[in-house]
Parts: sequence; structure tokens; C-alpha cells
Amino acid sequence: MATAPADDLPSSYKRVEVLGNIGPNWFASVMGTGIVATAGAALPVHVFGLRAFAEAVWVGAAGLLALLIVLVGGHWLRHPTVARGHARNPQMAHFYGAAPMALMTVGAGAMLVGRDLIGERIAVDLDWVLWTAGTLGGLFTAVSIPFLMFTQHEVEPDAAFGGWLMPVVPPMVSAATGALLLPHIAAATGRQTMLYGCYAMFGLSLVASVNIIAMIWSRLVLYGTSGTARVPTLWIVLGPLGQSITAAGLLGAVSGMAVQHEVAEDMNTFAILFGVPVWGFAVLWIALATALTVRTLRRGMPFALTWWSLTFPVGTFVTGTSQLAAHTHLPAFKVAAAVAYAGLLFTWLLVTVRTARGSLRGNLLRLPPSSAPIKASKG
Repeated sequence: MATAPADDLPSSYKRVEVLGNIGPNWFASVMGTGIVATAGAALPVHVFGLRAFAEAVWVGAAGLLALLIVLVGGHWLRHPTVARGHARNPQMAHFYGAAPMALMTVGAGAMLVGRDLIGERIAVDLDWVLWTAGTLGGLFTAVSIPFLMFTQHEVEPDAAFGGWLMPVVPPMVSAATGALLLPHIAAATGRQTMLYGCYAMFGLSLVASVNIIAMIWSRLVLYGTSGTARVPTLWIVLGPLGQSITAAGLLGAVSGMAVQHEVAEDMNTFAILFGVPVWGFAVLWIALATALTVRTLRRGMPFALTWWSLTFPVGTFVTGTSQLAAHTHLPAFKVAAAVAYAGLLFTWLLVTVRTARGSLRGNLLRLPPSSAPIKASKG
């Protein structure tokens, strides 16, 4: 039976059916909200009321995650063709990596701030469930989405953008958040397996991310930016950088529970020897991404869900800087973490308000962008 045109449908029906366009990119809002709580909990400076604020934000992130799981699950049941179409869309497919990271971000928040509200036992159990689901989902996206790119997606020479990192970053989040669970594993073999497994996922994500970052740099040099709402995805480069510093610091800090003292000392040293140079490149990328974003804003960049790229990656820079402050005890890193967190709060508030407004108006619930390639230009 033929379907009536959208303009001929009753307004109540259209309000319901518009939810059929919800894609995996919406989970970026959970990532961006959850990292505000976890970064606040790890901040190396004391700010009055910050703990209570982090708890409230974590509750909001957990509620948003539950809502999106229901909506996206219903989307798959009611609109399976549209949902599968997201995987065939060269722009949207990469954001399937957002869901695993959203799960693990909320799980880590349960350990860092949620335990004061729900109790430590429930917090640990909740984190185990979310970390396990997020890790399995992240390993799946790290393999499946690149495989689709290699075999099915039509990729133009100027197509590389920050979204390409989304499927391969979840294992790095697993490595960082897995360190929080290490003390809750039985000693000996179990802890060693968890520790080395986290380092393996650290390497998996790091090497893949370095390759993609090099392609993004090459695209920018050869072709320029798209000049569209896709420009904020350049900030996603901060994600694997900041998260790798965070993972190295957290894993080094708990390594003494799982391996010999000499090895643990080397892992702690690695957190500094790796973290500080990568932090330097992250600062360079912040400067470049800021300049490119401001340039595009001045030319009239519209709001889109890609603006959430300004939150989670910056949050990982905050947590990474906080880890360097803990390992080096340098006041400079404490100040840098506080300044970066202030920037994170500003962008999070801005993007949250714009997202709420766009959702109420229905602007953000329209069909996802077409699979037509977005051309880059230096003009």
C-alpha cells in the first residue's frame, strides 16, 4: 500500500514518526555530558560545589543514555531499513562508535561520582555491565566500520574527517575505564589479564588513530576543510590523544596491583614519557582546530549534532592533563586542567542549550545527511 506524502500526514503522526530518523550520532550527547562529570571528579584542583555538580550531571547522562537506548532500540524495531541505511552512509556509519563510548562513560561516572548516590557495590556492578557491553561493542565497530570502508563505502580522496576516528577510539576508552575496575578483580592472573588486555586495546586504538589523524592532516593540507557543520569533528582528534594520556596514567597508577614492582615502575614512567609529548601535540591541535572552527563560524556554520565534538574530546584532554598533574605533581598541569575544564563547561552548556532548542523545533530530528560526498575547499 502506498504511503502518504509527509506533508499530508496528520501532525501527531509526523511528531511520532520523526523519531524514526534518530541515528547513532545522538549518543555523542551522552558522551559529552558524561565526560563533564568524570572530568570534574578527576580535576586536580578543589572547587566548592564541583562534586555535587558532577553527581547531578552524571545522573543526567545516565538518564539520557537510558532514553536513547529505548529510542534507538525502538528505531531498529520500527524502522530497520533506515537503521541499516545508517551503516551504508559514509558520514553516519562511523558514529556507531559513539554508543559503546557512551556506555563506558556513564559506567566510569558510576565509579567516580555515582557511588556516592547509589552505593559502591551497585556502582561497581553497573560499571562492569556497561564496560563489558561497551568494550564488546567498541571492538566490533573497530573492525566492522573500517571493513565497510575497505569494501563497500565509496570514499573520495578528500573524504577523511574527524568522524573516521569514532569507530576505533572505543577500545582506548575501554583501556582507560578498565583501569577503574582492576582493583575489583581477584588478584594474580585475573588482574594481569585485565591489565595487559587494556594495554592491548590501548595499542589497537592508538595505532589506528595515528593512521587516521595522518589522513586528516593530509586532507587539510591538500584540500582544506569542508566549510560546513562537519568542521567541529576536527576536535575528535583530541579524543584518542587525551584518552591515551588518561589510559596510560590510570593503568600506570594501578599496575602495581597486577605486575611485579619493577614492571609497575616502568609503566608509571611510561605514563609520563608518553603522556607529555602527546599532550604537546594535543595543545597544537587545539590551536589549529580553534582557528579552523572560528574561521568557519565567521562564514556562517550552522548548528548540528557534530557540535558535540567540542565536548567529549575536550573532556579527555582534561582527564589526560589531570593524570599528568597527578604523575608529575607540576602546578602547570593543574592550572591547564582547570582552564581546559572551564572551556569544556562553556562548550557543553552552549551545545546542550542548542541541542534542546533544535530538538524541540524538530530541526535535529530530520533525515540524516545524504551519502553524497562533501567536498573540501581552501576557499
